[in-house]
Amino acid sequence: MTIRLDPTDMAACRALLKGGSRTFHAASKVLPRKVADPAIALYAFCRLADDAVDLGNDRGAAVVRLQDRLDRAYRGQPMNLAADRLFADVVARFSIPRELPEALLQGLLWDAEVRRYATLQDLNAYAARVAGSVGAMMTLVMGQRSPDIVARACDLGVAMQLTNIARDVGEDARAGRLYLPLQWLSETGIDPDAWLAKPVFTPQIAAIVQRLLDSADALYDRASLGIAHLPLACRPGIYAARALYAEIGRELERNGRDSISRRAVVSANRKLAVLARMLILLETEWAPARRLGPAGELDETRFLIEAVAATPLREVPQPPKQQPRRIEDRVVWVIDLFERLERRDQLQRTGSFR
Repeated sequence: MTIRLDPTDMAACRALLKGGSRTFHAASKVLPRKVADPAIALYAFCRLADDAVDLGNDRGAAVVRLQDRLDRAYRGQPMNLAADRLFADVVARFSIPRELPEALLQGLLWDAEVRRYATLQDLNAYAARVAGSVGAMMTLVMGQRSPDIVARACDLGVAMQLTNIARDVGEDARAGRLYLPLQWLSETGIDPDAWLAKPVFTPQIAAIVQRLLDSADALYDRASLGIAHLPLACRPGIYAARALYAEIGRELERNGRDSISRRAVVSANRKLAVLARMLILLETEWAPARRLGPAGELDETRFLIEAVAATPLREVPQPPKQQPRRIEDRVVWVIDLFERLERRDQLQRTGSFR
């Protein structure tokens, strides 16, 4: 049976993201249309799920309702909502195992519970759910299911989340949230509750931020191996996202790793320089990718990789090929993407925008 993304529902989801999540709307311009449309469908459902948990009075009950919506989508009987109908189509077309969106919902619940994380491994488990799961779903939408490639996508998602956490230590603390591993705080003599009551920048905090950045950088390096094996039309946007997110870490280092009194922002000129270097790199990596051997995976993302491996791809007709956009046209959108991302994050934390 042919599965088609309904154009009316697609228009509704595009309007939703353009008005409320312009970051992802811009990002969709980086990807080829056959990937961008299902990615928009996935993101629309995920964003509505995020809003339902964060903006609801009873967050636990909101997660229960989302589980029901997820169940209906996977039964092929979605709720009468554009995002739910498209989500049901996409998870069927690309054989996305239910464990992936369920992991995202679990991560949203952990945020609602204002959880703290004892170790880096515990923090990775959180990042695997809120970001690694999305990386895995996007990889399936791009037509890649190899365990090694899915593992690298999970690495990229976790790396980005660790970068976010390193960048937002001060803002999170002022909102009553603490993501820094408690073990690391204890090793430097910092009492978490006392510091959270009065978050200040210290050399000890700088060292912890650097440890987060080092952990993210190791995962960015591994992720590059997987990006080189994505379809050619998808690589520029994903390479750009990886490069610009990693540059947030470099900006933090230039600021002395102080993410308490200031927020690391990559300037437009620096973004252009990073993207220019990326284009040069792509010229050398545009040839057939090196053989991708096993580079291992995080223990915390293994359940996502195994879920994909256990879910065979359904045979469905593929849409006709479309004329690809130039690399430069896709990459220039990434500058707008990250400017909007920074603005959206700030508004989210002040409670004025979701």
